[in-house]
Amino acid sequence: MEKLYYSIGEVAAMLDVAPSVLRFWESEFDCIKPVKNKRGTRSYTARDIELLRRIHYLTRECGYTLEGAREQMRTRPVDDPKMELVNNLTAVRQFLVELKEQL
Repeated sequence: MEKLYYSIGEVAAMLDVAPSVLRFWESEFDCIKPVKNKRGTRSYTARDIELLRRIHYLTRECGYTLEGAREQMRTRPVDDPKMELVNNLTAVRQFLVELKEQL
C-alpha cells in the first residue's frame, strides 16, 4: 500500500539529493506544489514525486540547465520511455542495496 503523502526527507532519500535541492526545485518549477501544514512542513504527493523524478532526470542525468528542463517539461510528454527506464533501474538499484545491507 502506497502512502498518500511523503515527507521531504523521504523524497530526498528516494532521489538521493539533499532536502535543500527539493526546496530549490520547488521555487524554480511552478508545477511542484507540496502541501504545507501550519508549521510549514512539506508533504509530497505521488504526482509531486513523479515531477521531481523528471526534474532530477533532466538536470542530473541529461545535463539540462534549469531553463532547459523547464522547456522540456513544457514540450515533452511525461511518459518519456527513457525516464521510465531510469526509474525502473533506480528501483532495482535500491532493491539491491537493501538486499546487500541485509546480508
